[in-house]
Amino acid sequence: MQLVREIGDGASVGGGFVAIGNFDGLHVGHARIVQRLVESASGEGVGAVVLTFDPHPIELLRPESAPPLLSTIEDRALWLGELGVDVLLALPTTRELLNLEAEEFFGQVVVEALAARGLVEGPDFCFGKDRRGDTDVLRVLCQAAGIGLELVEPATCGGEVVSSSRVRAALAAGDVGSATELLGRAYSVRGTVVTGEGRGRELGVPTANLSGIATLVPGDGVYVGAVEMDGSRHPAAVHVGGNPTFGEPDRKVEVHLLAFDGDLYGQELEVEFLGRVRGTEEFESVELLRAQLAMDIEAVWRYVESSAGGRAGTGEVGGLGVS
Repeated sequence: MQLVREIGDGASVGGGFVAIGNFDGLHVGHARIVQRLVESASGEGVGAVVLTFDPHPIELLRPESAPPLLSTIEDRALWLGELGVDVLLALPTTRELLNLEAEEFFGQVVVEALAARGLVEGPDFCFGKDRRGDTDVLRVLCQAAGIGLELVEPATCGGEVVSSSRVRAALAAGDVGSATELLGRAYSVRGTVVTGEGRGRELGVPTANLSGIATLVPGDGVYVGAVEMDGSRHPAAVHVGGNPTFGEPDRKVEVHLLAFDGDLYGQELEVEFLGRVRGTEEFESVELLRAQLAMDIEAVWRYVESSAGGRAGTGEVGGLGVS
């Protein structure tokens, strides 16, 4: 798997099958398109290429409306490689590129630059200036250029089409169980451990405070989490939000690794969100907060134990009404 930023940047991207889109989060609907792309390319003995744009076009067109990212380009490259894609071409998003009419984009990028043998897209695919090119336009252009086109039916969950917007909405509501279903894997964030206020250590629950998170952070609350580190998987209690008991409104991501003792400062951690224990609360005393934290940790252990019975990733933690 190669990640390239420019056409001709050290990777062979011409003459293969191509899928074009943002693929943010690479949810199960995206995966369906990509799997068909890889099958088609393999059947013809050519490369499977995914073309995306960095940053998301809306960040240039309407930055105030830009949605928070579910994944970085590097994340997408990793997951696409696992699905069998040969090249992720992340073109720099420019106004010149966005101002290309659909026919111009198709001719300059799909035909000339990529020499695509075939395209694989979803039925709602749009391209070109103001997204004026839809699948009907694409079909006509492909027929004229002798390029194959396959439209893949969208994936559904709960009777509704899976989309990155649905994933964001689930995460914003703290519903990481639904997000897991839509993504086909647990949602995770990545950040660097920095020095915090030391509240957790004072309460007997030391936490690693994450900074520099580039992707969407789930809604406020306490979660069951997991961290891969040094070849081992560590269960964790994760708090997202402020600390109202101490009058601290600033939103943080604090990770308490269970059965772990070590110095994490300066390390980059990737934290998976497996289930939600409760919302963020203000307690009348430190003693009540400390008692609740003990119950939170017990809930995480119960989740870990139940995972061996096949319940991992459902977003449920027995006995606490966890969503």
